[in-house]
Amino acid sequence: MKVLISDNLAPIGEKILRDAGLDVDVKTGLPPEELKAIIPKYDGLVIRSATKVREDIIEAATNLKVVGRAGIGLDNVDIPAAGRKGIVVMNAPDGNATTAAEHAISMMMSLARNIPQATASMKAGKWEKKSFMGREVTGKTLGIVGIGRIGSIVANRAQGLKMKVIAYDPHMPPDLVEKIGVELVDLMELASRADFISVHTPLTKETHHLLSTEFFSNMKKSAMFVDCARGGVLDEEALYGALKEGRIAGAALDVFEKEPTTLETTPLLGLDNFICTPHLGASTSEAQENVAVAIARQVADYLLKGVVRNAVNVPSVSDDVLASVGPYITLGEMLGSLHMQIARGGVEEINLEFTGDLASLDTGPVTVAFLKGLFTPILQDAVNFVNAPLIARERGIRVMESKSEQASDFTSLLRISVTTSDGTNMLAGTVFGKKEPRLVRLNSFRLEALPSGPMLLVYNRDVPGVIGALGTTLGADNVNIALMTVGREVESGQNVILLNTDTRISKELLDRVKALDHVEDAMVLELPRHLQT
Repeated sequence: MKVLISDNLAPIGEKILRDAGLDVDVKTGLPPEELKAIIPKYDGLVIRSATKVREDIIEAATNLKVVGRAGIGLDNVDIPAAGRKGIVVMNAPDGNATTAAEHAISMMMSLARNIPQATASMKAGKWEKKSFMGREVTGKTLGIVGIGRIGSIVANRAQGLKMKVIAYDPHMPPDLVEKIGVELVDLMELASRADFISVHTPLTKETHHLLSTEFFSNMKKSAMFVDCARGGVLDEEALYGALKEGRIAGAALDVFEKEPTTLETTPLLGLDNFICTPHLGASTSEAQENVAVAIARQVADYLLKGVVRNAVNVPSVSDDVLASVGPYITLGEMLGSLHMQIARGGVEEINLEFTGDLASLDTGPVTVAFLKGLFTPILQDAVNFVNAPLIARERGIRVMESKSEQASDFTSLLRISVTTSDGTNMLAGTVFGKKEPRLVRLNSFRLEALPSGPMLLVYNRDVPGVIGALGTTLGADNVNIALMTVGREVESGQNVILLNTDTRISKELLDRVKALDHVEDAMVLELPRHLQT
């Protein structure tokens, strides 16, 4: 079998693949058309961030069985297109967490002591000792936005520097955060109390420009800001204004919304109180060896033994199990994603009930799929079918399963309750026919909805005219409704409306929907696409 390494990979990765008996070619920097021309020859493709594995590449890859990303991020891979062709997509999510955390601490220290500016001054032939007065970090408060795996390592290192650590993370249980000696606060309290702020949250639709003008306006004038997570979490224009006007003391970025970044793409590079690096968070020899070893072993094991590890689009189950519970694995992932998007507070407990014919099957993979779906909206590519249960354990989430072969309304039913620090939500789903997943219960509302792709969830009073006004409002914005399902609660006079739309609804349009008469609340959802729709 042949494997192509199309990006720079630590040499040990190539060695592991060759030692396993695979035929390996290393061809980096290929133009898309050249990659498209040669990809039919290969069974495996190993990449980092440079190679773009788009739909046209996947369509041309007639023999490709696996794509392995040496690292976490998979925004350069068309995962749905790979799934449709049966190509497994794997990543290596654990290899660079320590490196990324250490880079954030390095950036904070460099910012506090003006190290880049002082270096540039000396290299220009100057000795400006009085121009670069720094500050100590001992005794200061570090605010961490996102206290997951990397954020927790940053907290640990900061505590070693005798800093007090506070954190904002709406998805982490408070008691778990307290165990690592960190105080959980809301976002604006973090902004107002912290002397240094470090960002460690993935880029999602909820976190895009999470840190903007209001956040920077609440920061201390003496405070400093560090982002080594993902470009786009902060509003660079708002940060520029805060730095330019002296509303905060300084900032350090390793990531940008547009990369590569130059002075033409962001004016931040022209500010004296701003330092930066060109996305070096994972750039240590140790991290690059770690991810190269991990992905090479995973690709070799899959091609030679059929063993699936750290796949983001395929559960690690046998063909027999996949044939029997495959549709419920799809349903479980959809319901997990839906749960996380409608829930508030950190998840504390999950109860999965399998009833009817489903109870007699191997339902373990369904539970894993639900956990993957649950964490994907907040962790993105850092979660997969292998590490989802581990993430649940690390977060102190209790996961319980129960089975009953006695069927009620449906031959098979998956009923899931999720308890958070803010309350409990219950969803139930089943599979129509052989492959059609359906959401049949949303808390107290009964319905039959397809939980797939871009959706709009609306809560409204059960009065005439709401559905018509909703359709008119979406139509005026050129949003086509693919499917609509209504659930009613006669006693309370409330409705829930779930719409499948061809395109994602913008924030501006969502605000107009919320302003409609008798609409009590609305939210945009983005669920895994069901490929049969």
